[in-house]
Amino acid sequence: MLNFLYRQGITLVLFCAAFLFRSCHSLALLSRRNALATAAATTALTTGSIFTSDAANAEEATKFVRYPQIRFIAALGDPNSSRGTGADQWGLWRDDPGPRGVRLQNADSLIEKGIAPAGWQFDPQDWWLEEHGLIMSQPGDLPRTKLDANKKMVPSKRYVVTGDREVTSVLTVFQNGEWSLGKGTLYDVTHLPCRSARYTGCSVENANRKDFPVKPGAAMPAVAGCNKQDYAVLFVLGEE
Repeated sequence: MLNFLYRQGITLVLFCAAFLFRSCHSLALLSRRNALATAAATTALTTGSIFTSDAANAEEATKFVRYPQIRFIAALGDPNSSRGTGADQWGLWRDDPGPRGVRLQNADSLIEKGIAPAGWQFDPQDWWLEEHGLIMSQPGDLPRTKLDANKKMVPSKRYVVTGDREVTSVLTVFQNGEWSLGKGTLYDVTHLPCRSARYTGCSVENANRKDFPVKPGAAMPAVAGCNKQDYAVLFVLGEE
C-alpha cells in the first residue's frame, strides 16, 4: 500500500510540474493577446474619436475599412516626428507574428528545416526577433498605393494606427517613401510593449535567451556578429 501511495504521489507531482510548465510557457503569448484585446476595444473608438466631430468628418470616416483583426506595421523613423521618409523600408504583418513564432531553444530545428511549424520560411541570414525571444516571420511590404473608384492608381495610401495608449491617428504613406501622421508623433502611435528587431549577417544560434523578455520601450538586445535594426511596432486598425 505504501509503495502504491508513493507511486501515486510521484505521478501527482509530475502532473503538477508539467501543468505549471505549460502555463508559464504560455505567459508570453497571453500577454501579447491581452494587449491585442485592449487594442481591439480601441477599434470601436477609432472613427468616433477622429472623424465624427462634424458631418463632413463623418463622411470622411466612411472611406476607411476596419480590419476584422489587428495588423502590425514595422516602422523606422524619428520617434519625435510626425512626418518623414523611408516608409518604403517599412513592413506589414497581416497576422500577429508572435504566436506564429519559434522559440530560441528550437532554433536548431528551424535552421535545419527552413520552415516554421506555422508555415513561414526562415532565412538564416536575415531574421527577426520579438520581445519574448521568439523568432518571427519577416513582414511583407507595406502597400503605399491604392486604386481609386475608376481603378486608377493613387500614389499614396492611408491607415488608421495606434499605440494603444492615448493617440489614434491616420498614417499616410506615399509611393516615394514619404510618410505623415494626421495627429501625434511616431512615438505616440508605437505600441511600446511590442519590441522587434531585424538581424542580418549572423546565426540566430548566437542569440542569448537570458536577454529576454525585453522591457517595454527598451532596445532589443545585440547579438554577437549581427547587424541589428530596431523597429517600432504600430497597431493597424484599418485602411482607406
